[in-house]
Amino acid sequence: MKKKVTSVDIARAAGVSQATVSMVLNKKYNVSFSKDTIERVEQAARDMGYVIPKRRNHSDSKVHKLIVVFCPTLTNPYYVMLLQGIEAVAKEKGYGVFVCNTQRELKLEEQYLKMMPVVRPQGIIYTCNPSRSFMEQVEELAQQIPLVIISNREKTIEVDAINQDNTKVGRLMARHLLDLGHRDVAFITPPLTKRQQQRSKRVEGFVSEFEREGLKGHVIIKAADDALDKIIPNIDSEYKMGYNLTRELLAGEFSCTAIAGLNDMMAFGIIDALQDQKYKVPADVSVIGCDNTFYSSMHRMSLTTIEHFVPLKGRDACDIIIRKINSANNPYSGIQPTSIYHIEYEPKLIVRKTTSYAKARKHHRKNN
Repeated sequence: MKKKVTSVDIARAAGVSQATVSMVLNKKYNVSFSKDTIERVEQAARDMGYVIPKRRNHSDSKVHKLIVVFCPTLTNPYYVMLLQGIEAVAKEKGYGVFVCNTQRELKLEEQYLKMMPVVRPQGIIYTCNPSRSFMEQVEELAQQIPLVIISNREKTIEVDAINQDNTKVGRLMARHLLDLGHRDVAFITPPLTKRQQQRSKRVEGFVSEFEREGLKGHVIIKAADDALDKIIPNIDSEYKMGYNLTRELLAGEFSCTAIAGLNDMMAFGIIDALQDQKYKVPADVSVIGCDNTFYSSMHRMSLTTIEHFVPLKGRDACDIIIRKINSANNPYSGIQPTSIYHIEYEPKLIVRKTTSYAKARKHHRKNN
């Protein structure tokens, strides 16, 4: 029996990647392949007896105006805000959005990546850094179709990116507390695993600002157990982490005058834990979060936080995708330009009612 010709065989014969073969043979011409590459792939396929599908007409292509978004979770308002920004631009330009919720699972991310040649999106947006296991695969995809990563500033792969310097965010949080006279503080965070390096960057920035003031050792880091990073998150997972870690902190010798949460959801848990133990916020302990989610601006919350323009990042990512699609469809003088976009917003402190000047505190232990 004659062996069935596969895309791997054609790729080997044409001297290109398997992804390129898949895109070319499926007539995915909204991406920038050279005429020579297309001819080599199609000729190799013909020589090996592969039947090339007929080219779709213009009306068929309208069905596939699709942008895929890789998202690690939908339980944190941060990612919901990103999606709102992406979907606003996509809808305006006539594109659909397909969300791949990886739930921070390597197997799920791998499954979704394997689906891309079948789904055939016109663009892909990663709302966080891809898992290190798939960096090479993502970079190869970016050579075939427009792909943008909304990430902590990392030079792991050279693709379009909406960057965020999380060390700067951490320093800004710390600077606000230092300016208010806080010298003994805590930072409460979800697990600081290797695949969540953006969290560690924020913590590092926070600690470094205290060290610059000669206050090394004056920051207590309370991180959730690494095992929790492997559990599919619930809508209240980060709130509960903030609450439980704060209760642990209060159970010992507690002398902190301020607590920072990695994000707003953690900060809400911190506030509730403090108030349950009869601490007043901010009279006894100041609290700061990050992300400036909708809830943080509510009157009863009124959380001091960091604004880093999350919805605008989503809009920018989608704008880049559509700009590159249009550029591929209408090349300049018949030549497809190569361009790499890098956009970064300066984070901004939003002062509300959960932070105030530090008051002198004595080491003491509250009764549970």
